[in-house]
Amino acid sequence: MTLDSADGNVIDPVPAEARSFQGQRAGVVSRTLAGVIDGAVVVAVLVGTYAAWFAVLFMLNPSSFSAPAVNPFASLVAAAVVSFLYLTALWAGTGQTYGDHVMGLRVVNFRGRRLRLVGAALRAAFCLGFPIGLYWCAVSRENRSVQDIVLRTSVIYDWHPHRSKPL
Repeated sequence: MTLDSADGNVIDPVPAEARSFQGQRAGVVSRTLAGVIDGAVVVAVLVGTYAAWFAVLFMLNPSSFSAPAVNPFASLVAAAVVSFLYLTALWAGTGQTYGDHVMGLRVVNFRGRRLRLVGAALRAAFCLGFPIGLYWCAVSRENRSVQDIVLRTSVIYDWHPHRSKPL
C-alpha cells in the first residue's frame, strides 16, 4: 500500500529499514513480545471485569460490603476463555491481535490470507493448549511453530492495515 503525497511523490507507510522484512515469517523474539502484550491485554480485561463486579456488589449493598474472594481455578478458566475468544476473534477478523499490530505481525493461512473462524479457533486452542510449541520457530529454518506446521499457518511481518501478502 502506497500513498501519493501532495507533490506527487509516493509515500510508503512501512519504514525503509523494515521493507525487506515485509511478508517474511516472523521470528521468536517478535512473536514472544507480541504474546507478552496480548497477555497484558487479557490481564487488563480480567482485572477490569473484577473491578466492575466489585463495584456492582458495592453499589447493591454498601453497608455490608466485603471484597469478593478470588478463586484461583475460576481465574485460570476465565483467563483461558478470554484468551481463546480474544485470539479467535482477532485472528479471524484482521489477522492481528493488539500485540501483533504493535509488533507488525499478521497470522495468515497457507495461501497468505486471513484465517477463517474455524481455523482461527483451532489455532487459538492449539496455542493455549500447547504454548511451548510456539517456540519451535526458534529452531525451524522456516520460522514456523508447531502450530504453524500442523495447521498450515504462518506469522508474517506485515505493517499494512487489513492486508495479507501471499508467501
